Amino acid sequence: MLKEDVKPTGLFIFRVSKIQYSLRYFIELSYNGKEYHGWQIQPDAVSVQEVLERTLTTFFRKEIKITGAGRTDTGVHAKQIFAHFDFKQIEDIKEAIFRLNSFLPKDIAIKHIFRVKEDAHARFDATQREYQYFIINEKNPFEIDNAFLVHQVLDVDRMNEAASILLTYKDFQCFSRSKTDVKTYHCDIKQASWQWKSEKLVFTITADRFLRNMVRAVVGTLLEIGLGKMQVEEMHRIIESKNRGEAGASVPAHGLYLTKVVYPKTIHI
Repeated sequence: MLKEDVKPTGLFIFRVSKIQYSLRYFIELSYNGKEYHGWQIQPDAVSVQEVLERTLTTFFRKEIKITGAGRTDTGVHAKQIFAHFDFKQIEDIKEAIFRLNSFLPKDIAIKHIFRVKEDAHARFDATQREYQYFIINEKNPFEIDNAFLVHQVLDVDRMNEAASILLTYKDFQCFSRSKTDVKTYHCDIKQASWQWKSEKLVFTITADRFLRNMVRAVVGTLLEIGLGKMQVEEMHRIIESKNRGEAGASVPAHGLYLTKVVYPKTIHI
C-alpha cells in the first residue's frame, strides 16, 4: 500500500512516499478436532481458525487474519492443513514456530511457516486434497476417539469394488450436505480405496475438491455395501440419483482426517 505525505515547500509541492507492505506466508499445521466445532470461525463455538488467529495476533502484536485450505467439520481431524496470512518480514521463523507452539493448546501444532508469492491462496491454489477414514473392529481405549468402532465383519473386496465406481463419475450431489451454497457438485476423484493397516481399516480418497460432508457420506454408503445391506451395483443408482436420501448415513466425524493438501511449485518464492 502506498501513502503520500504532501509537504508544501515554497511554490512547490513535494510528495514524500511511504511504502507500507506485507509479505504472504503459508502456515502448515495439524490438529485433533475433538474439542473444536470445525475449522471455520462461527458464533458461540470454538473453532481451530479462531484459536490460531488469536494466537498469531497475540504473538505478532498485530491483528492477523488467516485463510485455510478447507473447512473441516466439527470433530474432524487434520494431519496436514495449510492456511495463509500476511505480515512483515519474520526475522527468525524457527523461533517463531517454537514460541507459537508454546502458546497454542496441546491439540494444535504448527509444523512449518514459509514465504510464498503475494497472490498465493491456501484454498484456491490447492490442486489436490486427501482424506482418510479409520475404522477399528475391536474396542481400543487408545483409539476410541480417533477411529470408528464397527463390530460387524466387513467385506472389504466389495467395498473396494464399489469405491472404484466413484472414479467413473464427476457429479456427487448425492453425497453433499443439503442446503449448501456451492456452485457445482463436480469433483475429480483420483483415488478411492480401502486397505488394512495394522489393526485399522483405512479408507483413502483423493480429489481436487470435496463437498461438505461428502467423505463421511461416501464411507457410510460403502459400509452399507460392506455389511451386505446394499449391492455394489447400487452405487451407480445412488450417484445418478443426485439425491442425498439415496446414499448411506454419514459416519461419525472422529474417524475422519484431512491428511494431505497439494500445491503447485509456482506458489513458492
